Amino acid sequence: MDTGTGRVLVVGTDGTPRGDAALRWALETGAHDGDTVRAILVRPRGNLLPGTSFAFLPHGRLPEEGRSLAGHVASLGIGTKATLETRTVHGDPATELVTASADADLLVLGAHRGGALADLVLGSVGRECVRYSRCPVVVITPEAAHRLDPIT
Repeated sequence: MDTGTGRVLVVGTDGTPRGDAALRWALETGAHDGDTVRAILVRPRGNLLPGTSFAFLPHGRLPEEGRSLAGHVASLGIGTKATLETRTVHGDPATELVTASADADLLVLGAHRGGALADLVLGSVGRECVRYSRCPVVVITPEAAHRLDPIT
């Protein structure tokens, strides 16, 4: 719940190392005491094919349906002074994250390892969010995610 005393950071997370890095950045670096971090997992409706707007999940992989996003976040052991909210929604990931950015101060995403050609040819949730977000967007690149990985 937003107390109105701090900023709201929305994080698009998907259970992948890149999504975890975005979440880790938001909770450890981006958020401060009194802020709210809203971690959102978007499950696509229907059968979206790889290369559609859900391309930031390589080849359409999704965390298991029964897996709790809150439990996954807790298993990462990320320390924060921010309030954490988790939510799983169904729909188009780019649309849902852009909608969630309407009342946010920052949108945080993890970039996929697509490369320049894949980004040119395939749709990208990150690109759509950067284009249409209603707030500033931070994209954690694979290189930055690697630097955030505690196992490195």
